This record gives sequence, structure tokens and C-alpha cells, in this order.
Amino acid sequence: MLSSAQTPRLLRSPTTTTTTLKCLHSSPVPASATAPPPPSQILTTRKSLVSRQTSAVDIAKSFLDRLRRTEPHLNSFLHVSPDEAILKQAEELDNKIKNNDAVGPLAGVLVGVKDNICTYDMPSTAGSRLLENYWPPFDATAVRKLRESGAIVVGKTNLDEFGMGSTTEGSGYQVTANPWDLSRVPGGSSGGSAAAVSARQCMVALGSDTGGSVRQPASFCGVVGLKPTYGRVSRYGLVAYASSLDVIGCFGSSVADAGILLNSISGHDKFDATSSKREVPDYQSQFVAIDYLESKPLKGLRVGVIRETLENGVDSEVISSVRSAVSHLEELGCSVMEVSLPSFSLGLPAYYILALSESSSNLSRYDGVRYGKQVPGDELNSLYGDSRAQGFGSEVKMRILMGTYALSAGYYDAYYKRAQQVRTIIRNSFKEALDKNDILISPAAPSVAYKIGEKKNDPLAMYAGDIMTVNVNLAGLPALVLPCGFVEGGAGGLPVGFQMIGAAFDEEKLLKIGHIFEQTLQGCSFIPPVIADEWTS
Repeated sequence: MLSSAQTPRLLRSPTTTTTTLKCLHSSPVPASATAPPPPSQILTTRKSLVSRQTSAVDIAKSFLDRLRRTEPHLNSFLHVSPDEAILKQAEELDNKIKNNDAVGPLAGVLVGVKDNICTYDMPSTAGSRLLENYWPPFDATAVRKLRESGAIVVGKTNLDEFGMGSTTEGSGYQVTANPWDLSRVPGGSSGGSAAAVSARQCMVALGSDTGGSVRQPASFCGVVGLKPTYGRVSRYGLVAYASSLDVIGCFGSSVADAGILLNSISGHDKFDATSSKREVPDYQSQFVAIDYLESKPLKGLRVGVIRETLENGVDSEVISSVRSAVSHLEELGCSVMEVSLPSFSLGLPAYYILALSESSSNLSRYDGVRYGKQVPGDELNSLYGDSRAQGFGSEVKMRILMGTYALSAGYYDAYYKRAQQVRTIIRNSFKEALDKNDILISPAAPSVAYKIGEKKNDPLAMYAGDIMTVNVNLAGLPALVLPCGFVEGGAGGLPVGFQMIGAAFDEEKLLKIGHIFEQTLQGCSFIPPVIADEWTS
């Protein structure tokens, strides 16, 4: 086992034929972290159902029991579907299998859905009091595809209001806790989805990622987070924050689960003009069993480590874990080199100017007349003003004001137009780097999960935590975050994730590399203390 003092150098030639690496821990290892690599819950569920070793009803009851035990401590969900509705769907699936009828690829899979993604049978509040009683008359395209694939939607997960935040403390309803340490944040804005998957309250979950809202909470909660290429998944039914940056992403406890989930929700949609018509690959074909791997399964793969992401402002223990992960990729056969993206530091200010500008436009529809809770007023202007003033939280109000300022006539050229120019520079710098490398590597976040309330009164510090992820959204690229180690904190360590960035629409390559990395990383199954006494795989 590697200690932080024994961390391998970042760049070196592989000198060993081993394909396994023990997980980097800088603190006592929780007993739950010494289990084998994670199996695919989706594939395991399907196999056990089709072979009739168990029933969908029994699986659903098991997850519902765990959800009931853990939810009072975590607050992952804003709304849970009634047990009767979930068990009825499970029973219908069991009857199909009994009658030898065909079932979908997600048959019996229990899914959590972030509450800014529309569902016709449950509220969709986007974490805002303004939409407290909003029940959409339709499913988002991604949710519709999940149901058509046989998935069972467990409930709607908590988030920062309208996706604007990095901790899930900005929810208008409740604060979600991190399953690894209940006094810490799960990340955000998709913190509810990440916590739910980490605590095995559901098998997989959908989130949204505008500037890192899938990837950062995945790192904080020790799960896999996948942000697809912009346009790979339809945004129809996703409550818009920043339309040119928003994507629907996937959470799983294994790379295979995240990839199979992506397969089910991807593809062109006539209701979303920005969705791509590119063919969707069969991602499941990349998930080779570890028994069949060669000694150097990633031989010839070119990996670029982004220099600017391992400099000042990043916790030393996070850097140590990421360097250990890079060394493991070398041992698997990758050729590793350091790359520089000089425009990297420009991403954060450019992102916030563009995202907040778009949000000020998108959120103008919530006026108490077209959408949102109405506060009666004597005249139309007071109705608008009072409805928005009482409905929006403080963070959302601040972001709307900042976005409106950036779009105002006197500052449009100085801020918004220049931010768009920076976005083009960032996109070109990524293209140049990915022309020479198959993937790029960075930490998923500059730190591990911090205490609830620690940064709530310091929004600039919270915004700075997005530095590792926002550039990928500006460039519209896919990225995969997976856990690679632990650092000191909590009951027995806090998980660290690292980020792999690929070329546009090259999720297939990311999933293949991520799966091999995950299955050969020993001693890291990332079962949090909140369920460690009951979970064995």
C-alpha cells in the first residue's frame, strides 16, 4: 500500500508488467474500502433476474429498505415515489420474465433523477421554492428513455437551486450530507444524486452538469460521474440554467454502470435542436472482464497530464492521489506526458460571465404568471417583483443580477463578448492538446469534501472550486471522473477523484480506459461508512 510519502513521480517510463495498483491512502483505511473492484449493478441485476435467481420485487424492497434507513441522515431525495408504485413496476417486470417476454437493458434498475429533470409522475422543483408545486405534464426525453429501457425511477434527488451551486446547501428545501462524513457536503449541484448512488439508495442516477455539477460531487462522494459531450443527450425536459453549457450526465458505482446508463439516454431528439445525430456506440462492449486483460491493456495510449491543474491552489494530498493514478495508467501501458493549457486559468471567469448571462435570460420566465408560484400584487410589476423576490433564493438572485449586468449595453463588449472570445481560445487549446493525446488528466476538484457551512458565506471560494471542471463545459467535451484514493478526514478517509477528458463524442474511449483503471485498482471499492456494515460488493 502506498503512503503519501511513497507517491510515485508523475512522469516516468513503465518498468513493470503488473496491471494492479493498491489504492493510495493517506489515512487509516476503512474496512469497506478493502473489497474487490466494484461489479456492475446493472449487469448483475439483469443476470440475476433473467436467470430467475431473484425477483425484481425483492431487489426493489432491498433498496427501499436501505433508503428508509439512510435517508433521515442524508437527505438525498426531495421526493420518493410511493412504495406501491415502485413495487407494482417491479411486479410487472417479474411477470414479463415469467412469461419469457423481452425486457429492456435497464430492467429492474432503480434510478434516481435530479429534480431539475422533468418527470410526469413526481414534482420537479429544481430545488426552488418558486416551483414548489410544479408537476410537469411530461417526462424529459432522458427519463422517457430510461422508462422504455425498463428502469424504475425511485425519486427526485436534491440539488442547489436551479443547479446554481457546488455544495447542495443552496437547495430551497434541505441540505444533503456526504455519506462518507455526515458533517461534510456531497458537492453540487447534483449532490443528491451523488450521495444516493454512494449510499446505494439507488443503483444509478441522472444529474446535470453545467460547470462540473456531476463530476465534482462524484469526486466528493467516491462514485463515478460521466459528463457526455454537449449534444450527446437531449436536454428536452431539463430545467435550463445555461443552455449552451448544460448537459445531462450519469452517476454509477462503477464505470460500466455509468456507461450503460449513458447508452440508454443518448441519441438525437426531435424536441432538442442541439442534440446530435451521430450514431451512439455500444458502450457496453468496452467492459471486458479483468480476467481477459493483457499485461499492458492500454499500451500505446497517449495520456496528457494538464500541468496547470497540479499547481498552487490544489491540496497536496489530492495531487498525490492523482499522481498515483497517473502512475497506474503508465503501468497499464500508457505513454504519459505533461501538457500545458495556458488559457486554463481564464476558464473560471469566462464561465461565470457566460453562465450567469444565460441564466438571467433563462430564469426570466419565472415571473409568477408563466411559471412559478404567484404572489398576488396590486399591479403587474409588483406581482412579478414579489413573486421572484419571495420565490428565488439569495444565490440565484445574485447570479441573475450579475448576468444581467454582464449583458447590459454598457458592459456587453467588455464582459460577455470577451468571455465568448476566451471560450473559443479554450476550445482551440483543448483541440490542439487532444490532437497529440488520446485523453487529458486532471484532478476532479482542488480539494476533498469540506464541512457543511464552511464556504457558504464565501461565494468566491466556492466558485474557485469549479476551476478543474468549467473548461470542459466551455469546450463541450466529454469527461469521466472516477475515484482513485483516500485522504485523511471523516471516520476513515475521504475519497479523491480524478478527471479524464476526451475528444468530442469519444465517450467510448473514456469508458474503456476508466473501466480498466477501476478494475485493476485494488483496495478501493468506496463503500461509505453509512452502509459499510451491510454492503459487501
